[in-house]
Parts: sequence; structure tokens; C-alpha cells
Amino acid sequence: MKVCIIGNNLTSLALAKALVNKEIFVDIFYKNKKINIDKTRTIGLSKTNVNYFNKNISNINKILWPIKKIKIYSENSGDEEIIKFEDHDRGLFFIMKNDKITNKLCFELKKNRFFKFKKDVGYKSLNKNGYDLLINCDLKHEITKKFFHKKFEKQYSSIAFTTVINHKKLKFNNTAFQVFTNKGPIAFLPISSEKTSIVYSMRTKNFNTEINVGSLIKKFNLGYEIRNIDKISKFKLYSLNLRHYYRDNMLAFGDLLHKLHPLAGQGFNMSIRDISRLLEIINNRVELGLSLDESVCVEFQNTTKSRNFIFSEGIDFIYESFNSKDSFKKNFVDKSVKLIGKNRLINEYFKKIADKGLNL
Repeated sequence: MKVCIIGNNLTSLALAKALVNKEIFVDIFYKNKKINIDKTRTIGLSKTNVNYFNKNISNINKILWPIKKIKIYSENSGDEEIIKFEDHDRGLFFIMKNDKITNKLCFELKKNRFFKFKKDVGYKSLNKNGYDLLINCDLKHEITKKFFHKKFEKQYSSIAFTTVINHKKLKFNNTAFQVFTNKGPIAFLPISSEKTSIVYSMRTKNFNTEINVGSLIKKFNLGYEIRNIDKISKFKLYSLNLRHYYRDNMLAFGDLLHKLHPLAGQGFNMSIRDISRLLEIINNRVELGLSLDESVCVEFQNTTKSRNFIFSEGIDFIYESFNSKDSFKKNFVDKSVKLIGKNRLINEYFKKIADKGLNL
């Protein structure tokens, strides 16, 4: 069996590693062999997805930082959190730096005899190589423009600013904070005892907007003694859900299927759940002695599309609820969330959704 993956990014690398671990031949076709890694970006993974990653893709325990408590505030609520989640025994979720996991997967794949990096040769040439499956993870590839351009898309008219603050060492830097400011949410995500990742989503239609992110961080800082702030990166925010997941034996994957607002840190988690489901389908085919073909794509779409759409819309609903410019609505949401958060059963249910998605 032979699989082609188009696109050289974190999702394609994780999928390739999962497949070669099953002794399936995989070629990744790239336009630029060197991946442009933003060192300010971090990835959040749920406990369930960490366990899956360790068992089926690569052991990442050494590059993970545990988050045992999440506190959420509103700029209008002052110092009192409107909701919190905690799990001091196992942790709620884990943070890792984008560059560390990307470099680790690249290193492991290059040593694997079932894997090859190849220069992109175009759609027509790919079709002649006899691949059982073509999996497209490249948003800008000609296949995307030709077959996977129909989607539900929403522009948030927002820009995300990301950086890392270096601060005085904390004995227990395991609490993530998120503040819903009047111009968008800002998250403080610990990645070590001396470093914390920052993600700020600001409402603006002008990508060239310049703001003093350092002053903003200091304004909403909840106890860090900041030494310095790394380079600040920014990117536009939008959400999307693809209308059709496949064409013949070509399957869209990763951010091409679904893209979320980063406030809940669920983007890569959704992709890992997709990898888990796709590998389950492939394993079933292999065990039955069946070939990999279009039926894999059909089953994958039938079992994931509606679930992914509902989950994506749920994240969008949370964002819009907290992002209202109307002060009355914001106060109503704050008070409602406080009441919900005090209910132990509802609190536990939200934690399970964040951990497993809709795979409860």
C-alpha cells in the first residue's frame, strides 16, 4: 500500500508518521522542503490526544508542559474569574512548542524506510504514480483550487498576535489564563517554569494595525514578573468547514477540512481525532485484506463531517457570545457562565468535550 500526502506542515507530518508506523509507504510532496516554523506558536493537546499521539505517532512526553488549571476572566468582571476548570492529578491539557514537535517528526520520518520527501510535481504527474490514496493538506495546492474550494467560511475581522514572555521562574506555572477583553480574548499559556505563550485576538479589519502588545500583556498580566518579550507574530483569523471531504481517492485533510478560532485551542486536537478515525478505517481495511481506495474517503466523510461541523460551530458560538460589543449582553454572558461554572456536572461535561471532542 502506498499513500501520497500533499503539503509539508504539522498535520501532514503527524499523519505520515502514524501511517509509516503501520508499515504503509508514504510520500510527502512539498513545494518548499524547509518548513517555515513560527517559534512563537504553541500547540495545545488534550489528555486523550496526548495518549493517542504517544501510542500511535510519536512519544512527545519530553516536550509537553502540563496545564492543571484554567481560569477565565472578562475585562468587565475584574479580578474574579467567571469560570474555572481544574485537574491537579492528571492535568487538563498540555502545551508544546510548534517548532519542537515539527522538528521531532521530521527527524523521525527521515530515518524511516517507509517514508520519502519529494518535490511537488503537479496533480497530473501524481496520478501516474499509482498511489492508493492521495491526502491533501495544502490549502494553496492546485488540487485544492480544483476540487476542494467549496466551503463554509467566516471572516472574523480579527488578527491574532502571538509571542512568548520570559519571566521570573515560578515553582508551579501550570495555570492557563484567558481574559475576554473588550477588543478580543488574550490567553496566557505556560510552556515552562520561566516561559509563557501569549495569544491575543484583536478585532480589526486592518491587517497592518500596529498595537503595543507589550503594554496589553502587562495590563492583563496576572502575576508574572516579566523580564522580556519575544518577537511578536500576527495572522488573520477565520473559520471554515469544507463542504465535500473527497473526490475519487483524493481526501482533504487538516486545516483544509476545518479551521477554528484559536480561543479554545482545539484546531490541532480536531486533526488528531481525524487521524485517529482515518487510521481506524485503514486498519479495518487491512485486517480484512481489502485495498485502500475511494471507499476509505467515503467512510471517513460519513463518520466525521457532521461531528466536525457541530464542534466547529460550537467553538464559533462561544467566541461570538463573549465577543459582543454590547455591554448588556457581555454582562449577561458573564453572569450566565458563572452560574454554569458552579454546576459540577456541567463543568465536568465541558472538560470531557474539550478532552475528547464529541467522541464521548
